[in-house]
Amino acid sequence: MKILFSSYAYAPSVGGIETVSQLLAREFTAAGHEIALVTETPGDVETPETFPVLRRPTFTELKKWLQWCDVVFQNNISLRHLIPALFARKRVLLVHQTWMRNTSGSIGWNDRIKRALARRVRNVAISEAIARDIGAPSKIIGNPYDDEVFKLLPNVPRARDIVFVGRLVSDKGVDLLLRALFLVKQTSANLTIIGTGPEENNLRARARELNLDVTFAGRKSGVELAHMLNGHQIIAIPSRWPEPFGVVALEGIGCGCVPVGSEQGGLREAIGDCGLTFANGEAEPLASRLHELLVAPSLREKLRAAAPAHLLRFQASIVGNRYLEILRELVG
Repeated sequence: MKILFSSYAYAPSVGGIETVSQLLAREFTAAGHEIALVTETPGDVETPETFPVLRRPTFTELKKWLQWCDVVFQNNISLRHLIPALFARKRVLLVHQTWMRNTSGSIGWNDRIKRALARRVRNVAISEAIARDIGAPSKIIGNPYDDEVFKLLPNVPRARDIVFVGRLVSDKGVDLLLRALFLVKQTSANLTIIGTGPEENNLRARARELNLDVTFAGRKSGVELAHMLNGHQIIAIPSRWPEPFGVVALEGIGCGCVPVGSEQGGLREAIGDCGLTFANGEAEPLASRLHELLVAPSLREKLRAAAPAHLLRFQASIVGNRYLEILRELVG
């Protein structure tokens, strides 16, 4: 097949959609299909891909690639890419990566357009939570993680307690995590914060104010991140907002961390039977969950034992093949 892969955000931008797009595009290529990827992310230095990456294409350029392809794979809805594909009468597989709502939870005019157009294409939702929200029939396929990188590493001592990985913004709830760590301070737990963002200075000040054992490690990725995760017991995902899914939970589980995450949205689906959840935005229940794991090595090992079966369906090759089955059906 000739697949036009639409990913509004892509490397060198960093984020969940960018990571998933890169993994799936590589899986499609490895399976012997021709890929061209279109994105609105600029980039002076091209990522080392075996397929063309077309950045901010003009309408004329997009029309040319639509004529070339057999099918369009859109990883999260982009009206700028979807509308020309529908005008070109192309078959489209649309993957819903997040809510079609404003941050306040209301449905804006652009979301109404997206919801209407979604009924004209084949849809996949990354979690049951997203499937219930989009207002169109969909199949559920959880996001993949890079199982070749995020895995158990021999001879890495699991010497630290809790790790957080993500953007340091208010929605991610790192301030809640600091409060929870203070509440379980009697356990002498330590925390590593991996990531950067506008809240970093405030979080550093709060950690000093509470006299917590916190290390700010900056941004890490790939093999370096996997090595650091292997050195921790617990990965905390304390998001205030309902996460659509949670690839970071899969990465942590793959590296032997036990996840503790907020329960609304699709994050609990990513955690599965491998960890614990708590009520979004509540520091006390988060502290209780952390304390439960910190003082009970046997519970941590029980949850880790569930990891292999859980992670199997999120391996990049497995997820890639599930999408290719649908694309073959579309092409006929």
